[in-house]
Amino acid sequence: MRKAVPLIVLALLLSVVASGCTTGESEKEETLVIFHAGSLSVPLQQLELEFAEYAQKNLVVRVNFQDEASGSVKAVRKVTDLGKKADVVAVADYTLIPQLMVPNYTDFYVLFATNEIVIAFTGNSKYADEITSDNWYEILARPGVTFGFSDPNQDPCGYRSVMVMKLADYYYGKPVFETLVEENTNIYYNGSVIVAPKELQVRGDKVVIRPKETDLVGLVESGSLDYFFIYKSVAEQHSLKYITLPDEINLKDFSKADFYGKVSIYLGSTGKVITAKPIVYGVTVPKDAPHRELAMEFLRFMLGENGRRVFQENHQDFIWPPIAFGNVPKEIRDIVKVEG
Repeated sequence: MRKAVPLIVLALLLSVVASGCTTGESEKEETLVIFHAGSLSVPLQQLELEFAEYAQKNLVVRVNFQDEASGSVKAVRKVTDLGKKADVVAVADYTLIPQLMVPNYTDFYVLFATNEIVIAFTGNSKYADEITSDNWYEILARPGVTFGFSDPNQDPCGYRSVMVMKLADYYYGKPVFETLVEENTNIYYNGSVIVAPKELQVRGDKVVIRPKETDLVGLVESGSLDYFFIYKSVAEQHSLKYITLPDEINLKDFSKADFYGKVSIYLGSTGKVITAKPIVYGVTVPKDAPHRELAMEFLRFMLGENGRRVFQENHQDFIWPPIAFGNVPKEIRDIVKVEG
């Protein structure tokens, strides 16, 4: 009888191990690190939840996500300047990837979504019942009215907002940029390009600048800020009131690209000059992504029908099919349009 006891114990141990396998405890667990534009936070959260379910069922991987939302310039510079590791980098201005990441940090990128700049507010904003697509620059200039935009040195929405106000000079034939930007900040036009100094300064209390565009949402919702320049998708995701701007200045219309090109901005943070163009988002997987294989699975999920649906559900136009450039990985070649 004494020799039988170890056999019973062994049998129990084997049953526990077998039980663990069947209950999924043997699943591999990985964490994907994603650096992304703040304006992508809402759709990415939904995509990540859906991908986690997909991965657990089809890839036998329990996926966690470590999201770092920031201005897109800052997101890229985390990789290029700070040496941080990311599995996916998704930005609100695709040109940042070829400008700052290719060829040292990645060799491909994909264009996948578009947007437009609007002016958002609430019913409690001053003159909310008066502001229109025709008089917005007059309303913002009124005494006591406050407005905001994100930091051009960190965030594409910031430099696009400033560009919109300069384009308004040409469209309305009025000194909109001087009145709204130059009189309230140290951002200025030097006769050929807008200059955003590395160290931004705000004069007075009319203008508020924050690192990324979504940082301004709470200020407007709480009533401490009247208006802010933001992407249309973000305004709709947060159920904010907003006015649309003419196609000549909203950076939405691809047929107006030549008009947009009248305006460029020098960013003190990067030393680069960016020319205004239609808003297009881009995504890539860095060469040294810690979980490259899983990152490519997520990218395929994001660029396919699932991503298209999720972005449309969250009020953002998706490019179909997405357009890829560079050394496009085989994992996504069949779902994108390869341009170079």
